[in-house]
Amino acid sequence: MTAKWDEIDQCAQQWIREAGERIRASFAEKLTIETKANANDLVTNVDRGIEQFFAAQIRRRFPDHHLLGEEGFGDPLEALDGIVWIIDPIDGTMNFVHQQRHFAVSIGVFADGVGQLGYVYDVVADELYWARKGQGVWLNGAPLSRLRPVPIAESVIAVNATWLMENRRLDHRPLVRLAKEARGTRSYGSAALELAYVAAGRLDAYLSPRLSPWDFAGGMVLIEEAGGVVTNLNGAPLDLLGPNSVLAAKPGVHEEILQRYLSR
Repeated sequence: MTAKWDEIDQCAQQWIREAGERIRASFAEKLTIETKANANDLVTNVDRGIEQFFAAQIRRRFPDHHLLGEEGFGDPLEALDGIVWIIDPIDGTMNFVHQQRHFAVSIGVFADGVGQLGYVYDVVADELYWARKGQGVWLNGAPLSRLRPVPIAESVIAVNATWLMENRRLDHRPLVRLAKEARGTRSYGSAALELAYVAAGRLDAYLSPRLSPWDFAGGMVLIEEAGGVVTNLNGAPLDLLGPNSVLAAKPGVHEEILQRYLSR
């Protein structure tokens, strides 16, 4: 199967923009809000409608492609053979519900497990971060610079405050030390946006002990194409079919965080 990447890219960008218009139009409507795994894990009728929109478009235009999506409208996949779209229709649903900002559409397109196209669309800011393997990273129409190392003391690190307190997933104490020694910390409530900010150089690193593939697939392609590094918190490659911890950072910053703050 020979993929027509120009066509796939053109369709993806067109559909993302249309999805953004639909989401913005929903601001004036009453949302149907439900919870999933817990009271803070929200899903709305808009999340489901946008994923259904992408699923319908992909199956109509590219019937031999596969879809892995957060809201259940994708395909049951046990491997990443062929071309697979990994989609989060709204990453940062809590922000979408409570603030109507700081959320994103996230898409990664993979060929036999290798990231080829990545997109993170900040719907309210109208900022589309996108990358194509071997062709760099772009923000709307402007190319972004390659990422360069910086010292931890000059770094801004994205980490949710939950992981700087005692918790069941990891030892928070090394991360508290990282937060103290970094120039600053931030948390935006959308993994996709935080990953896009790393790719754009707005952040120097992002880490989380708990993400699903649709949270990071688009951002991972962006960061790797920008020259950054994305692994789990042990430094191993990410599993695109299951949950992961994630460390995404500029080169040099990634290695320093692994060695000084995460090694056991």
